[in-house]
Amino acid sequence: MIHKTLKPFPKDFLWGASTSAYQVEGANLEDGKGPSCQDVKVVPEGTSDLTVCADQYHRYKEDIALMAEMGFKTYRFSIAWTRILPQGTGEVNPKGIEYYNNVINECLKYGIEPLVTMFHFDMPAALDERGSWGNRDSVDWFVNFAKVMFENFGDRVKYWLTINEQNVLTLSGPVIGTLHLPEGCTNELKEIYQQNHHMLVAQAKAMALCHEMLPDAKIGPAPNISLVYPASCKPEDVLAAQNFNAIRNWLYLDMAVYGVYNNIVWSWLEENDATPEFAEGDAEALKNGHPDFIGFNYYNTATCEWSDGSEDLSGASDQQTSKGITGMYKGYRNTHLPTTEFGWEIDPMGFRATIREMYSRYRLPLLVTENGLGAYDTLTEDGKVHDQYRIRYYQDHISQVRLAISDGCEMLGYCPWSAVDLISTHEGMVKRYGFIYVDRDEFDLKTLDRYRKDSFYWYKKVIASNGEDLSD
Repeated sequence: MIHKTLKPFPKDFLWGASTSAYQVEGANLEDGKGPSCQDVKVVPEGTSDLTVCADQYHRYKEDIALMAEMGFKTYRFSIAWTRILPQGTGEVNPKGIEYYNNVINECLKYGIEPLVTMFHFDMPAALDERGSWGNRDSVDWFVNFAKVMFENFGDRVKYWLTINEQNVLTLSGPVIGTLHLPEGCTNELKEIYQQNHHMLVAQAKAMALCHEMLPDAKIGPAPNISLVYPASCKPEDVLAAQNFNAIRNWLYLDMAVYGVYNNIVWSWLEENDATPEFAEGDAEALKNGHPDFIGFNYYNTATCEWSDGSEDLSGASDQQTSKGITGMYKGYRNTHLPTTEFGWEIDPMGFRATIREMYSRYRLPLLVTENGLGAYDTLTEDGKVHDQYRIRYYQDHISQVRLAISDGCEMLGYCPWSAVDLISTHEGMVKRYGFIYVDRDEFDLKTLDRYRKDSFYWYKKVIASNGEDLSD
């Protein structure tokens, strides 16, 4: 649809940006914090560990002041489970409560709405040793963690996100160091989707608990949604795209919104003797978890073609470059799309298409919780970072959000990744996303001083104009 007149961004649109605790805070074992799975994993060769990161734990006031200077209406950050509950359950760490109280209050001081992610890839190591999400008790662990957060921060936090990118945890667990299979596991697919089931039940119970304890708060999921295109107009390629969309996207949102398993995915799991087992009360709990909005991370779309079942598509674990699933779909390189320096496809129009499809299916307000460009940024001698490539990326993507709004989609906010440079899950410190440059290299911590990139000043202008002025 080509619009003659574009609708404006809503007056109360939540402009901001995102980070996660394990990638930005550092201080990974300070002030009583216990180790998470991220602290004990083997990091990719040549990349930094997570001991210091961007040192936001010690510099949160400076960072939030810079966000306020940009004009942020919201700041999406996660709460580290082990900073609150060092062992994952049991004793609460008062220093952890104090830290997040300080962060929340610092945001509110500037009129910045805290947008809290409850779980962002950082299962407590003590609970990992007890089976992580493969242990049925993980449902109770997470709900207890949610209760502690609601009790301590719910008087000031009005927007909550449950589990960051649960679909990535399920589809790409080994790549991000979060998937643990028990010894002797003979049906890996069944084990993976049993863990996924526990997360879905935990999420539903946490959403219900939020509504019970904090009736004025709003809560929703935060999957990574990438609309899947068929490689051609051949009917079999369209079916393949439906298969991949179901596995990649709709399983998670069908469950979050409707409390039921996507039929295509369930049929596929049945074929592979991999359907999850329901404990007593699971079906009811899943039906009772009603999100108020859908948070979603978007970086790119995907493209696939038909798999006739004869190909060996095993060994594909990274959702960004997936080979496919034999008999379901086969990955296809979309030659119409450019890529970033790190090989990720750039598809702004696909952003609009993804928003339209989600809103059409679920009719809930949508909140962009991640969207961004990872790149090799250079700090000049005079303290500048000329990241025109990032500005161009955001110009193209924010334009598509406005077109989606003009299409009638209800959008709550836009929180790109990331507010400040942090440690990338795969590529370490060299892959920078932030509006704020952090003076450190992969292993040389340097000064850790903050510098405003060109994109900082550009985004400040965008926010001040409520999305009207996207010019350079």
